[in-house]
Amino acid sequence: MVRLAVLAASAALTAAPVVVVAQQIFDIWSTTWDRSSLFTYKNLSPNPINFVSPGSTGAADISIDDTSVLQSMVGYGATLTDTSAQLLNTLKSQNSGNYHSILNTLFNPTDSSTETAGLSYLRVPLGASDFSSIVYSFDDNSGDNLLSDFNIDNAPSYLFSVIKDIQAVNPYLKIHLLPWSPPGWMKDSGTMKGGSFISSYTSVYANYLLKALQGFKNKGITAYAIGIQNEPENNDTTYPTCLITADQEAQIGTALRSLMNSNGFSNTRLIGYDHNWIDAGAYPVTLMNDASSAFAGVAFHCYLGTPSQQDSFHSAYPNKEIYFTECSGQYGSDWWGDIKWYMDNIFIGAAEHYASSGLLWTLALDGNGNPKLPGTDSCSTPCRPVVTINSDGSYSYNQEFYVMAQASKAILPKDTNGPFGKRIGVSVSGGSAWALRVTAYVTARTNSADWLRYSLVVLNWDDSTNGSWDPTPITATIEFRGQQATYTFPVGVTTLTWYAADQGHSRRDTEEVTFAEYLGNSTFAPAQEDREEPKLFRFRRHA
Repeated sequence: MVRLAVLAASAALTAAPVVVVAQQIFDIWSTTWDRSSLFTYKNLSPNPINFVSPGSTGAADISIDDTSVLQSMVGYGATLTDTSAQLLNTLKSQNSGNYHSILNTLFNPTDSSTETAGLSYLRVPLGASDFSSIVYSFDDNSGDNLLSDFNIDNAPSYLFSVIKDIQAVNPYLKIHLLPWSPPGWMKDSGTMKGGSFISSYTSVYANYLLKALQGFKNKGITAYAIGIQNEPENNDTTYPTCLITADQEAQIGTALRSLMNSNGFSNTRLIGYDHNWIDAGAYPVTLMNDASSAFAGVAFHCYLGTPSQQDSFHSAYPNKEIYFTECSGQYGSDWWGDIKWYMDNIFIGAAEHYASSGLLWTLALDGNGNPKLPGTDSCSTPCRPVVTINSDGSYSYNQEFYVMAQASKAILPKDTNGPFGKRIGVSVSGGSAWALRVTAYVTARTNSADWLRYSLVVLNWDDSTNGSWDPTPITATIEFRGQQATYTFPVGVTTLTWYAADQGHSRRDTEEVTFAEYLGNSTFAPAQEDREEPKLFRFRRHA
């Protein structure tokens, strides 16, 4: 709820700083380096932080430019693999209270729920991945070009039931479908484990993917997006992978886009590439050169390269969307080091380079990084999920949860069925500017009379002096519309919000995309806007 400050009538005549009505910071979430705060909410009422007439600047000075409205954000999340769904489904039977508590904490997006992350984006593999119990596709009948034996129920039933349970918690949930491999008989290897796609199956595979969309829809799950191939430059013979060239992906995408448009999926995005930053200026650009009209955009992973390489694609195709869809940590790494890396490279870094989403790898695993596909060499050092679920029904949230929760609070809709936030311009100056990594967002309202919500996500990583451990809070000033607020940021991640009147440049009502639109209840054309540097990857699932 927007809170209004009451100003004394004589305030303008006094020497005291003038407080701007409603530009007050009440809501703060923090996760600190020492874990004394873990996505901890604080309401500053009745003593909010006021925006006042400017004075001297702090050690760092954060300047917000809300006239610079950049990309629309679509959400944060992870991949719901078969084995993640299996673990969650087992927990549901074993301890339904814990199951529903996890889903609520991870996915509840309501503005009044201060301790829930509101994760709103899930990738779901089409067929087996490296985290499935067996290798399967939806049609394993070799040579079935008519796909007569296609069966969406080859996927485990608990995959669909868990998705439905998550949808019940978060109506904004976006599902991004993506195969780890076509059926083996469409490849030169004859198996889903490794090999290359055979181009003569282009139209068959496009129909296969359409049937997958239809199959999920028949289960009550309408996809926000679909891809052609996860990691198309990865050829690993120990789990489902497939080499697909950019030209092949373009041909499949062109055929699939036509089928989607003719079969009720014109609002579903087609997202290409879904592989590492390092090749951002090559494969994705070639894909758009060949089939720009078929694809809404491309997606990136973190295993090779840096987030700034997303700019290579953006420069070539500034009107195409960019998604960040996979990065995995490993059990045994440093908790605070992981928080810094994730924020710097993904939840601040990737967003700075035009990504509209931030997803980590698998949603749920046990404490040994299982279950996964027997024989796979993926995650030889056990991958760490967003939530660890133990065999006794207990569970714990990992650093992956805390970074996404902090980022998610800044962009979730303020109003029921309202739009997600948009990134806006922000810069940091001052002697301690190096210590703060910052992104800023504005979230529009469903009622034009309501004030806009503004948010900052701030990483203070000033944890050492001359090589010696020395966590140092940073007192920063925040400049907004000619007014100034002051806050001391602890070492960690801080998310804070305030409200201000709509001055016209921060709101683009005709371009806002709501949940109903991608479900097909209105004509949808992806909004594109003008857009706007980070460090190297330490975790590794595979390249």
